[in-house]
Amino acid sequence: MIVKTLLAALVAGLIAGVFMTAAQELRVVPLILHAEEYEVKEPAAEPPAGTESQQHSSLDRSSVIGDMLSALSPITPAYAHEGEHEDEGGIMFGMSRFSGTLLANLVAGAGFGLLLAGASLAFNYPITLRNGALWGACGWLTVHLLPAIGLPPELPGFPAADLHDRQIWWIATIALSVAGLYLIVLRGEILAKIIGLVLIAAPHVYGAPQPSDISSPVPAVLGAEFAVAALATTLAFWIVLGVISGYLNDRFLKSA
Repeated sequence: MIVKTLLAALVAGLIAGVFMTAAQELRVVPLILHAEEYEVKEPAAEPPAGTESQQHSSLDRSSVIGDMLSALSPITPAYAHEGEHEDEGGIMFGMSRFSGTLLANLVAGAGFGLLLAGASLAFNYPITLRNGALWGACGWLTVHLLPAIGLPPELPGFPAADLHDRQIWWIATIALSVAGLYLIVLRGEILAKIIGLVLIAAPHVYGAPQPSDISSPVPAVLGAEFAVAALATTLAFWIVLGVISGYLNDRFLKSA
């Protein structure tokens, strides 16, 4: 039964990844391309003779690494900050921007689907068609909405704090949010629910790392529109993931 649950999660994640790519192309990508028009690009210095090939190789490697890391989160397409390398043959192994984004979302969808299935097995609360949307909403709340209170989705050109500090705060917020939601949703004791609320609020009381300079050439209205679009598309992603996982789990139960 565990194997079937994980298989259902994997299939649901791939389907949700395809859906996410279409949603991003419709709502998120146009905002990213618009924001890139505001970025101020300083002229690059003339490279010394004999070093041009090494620099191109370094850029290609950093582009690939950035694309693979971006697969950890479906908020922003894989090529959000890679427009400058488009003329060098694509962003990932020679693929087009759309193909790179699709691959990143497929990996992210499969990963989040397996995490959702693992949580259901750990909590002994199976995902079904009846509660699939609730599971998806809890996943979105934990991974996207609650962290976005302190670190909202950012457009290219927006100021940001140190990446390492943001990653630590983001991971801690997710971990505390998972524990808090478990106590609030799956435990009946009043004390457990109070502790859950405290855990959820703790990282926000502490505060997310913020940049020292918040000036940006990108209009704030565009940034707000992007944050709303990104959170809306990820909500749809998680709902699709939860519902399809529940549907497949119900089918496997009937066939068992």
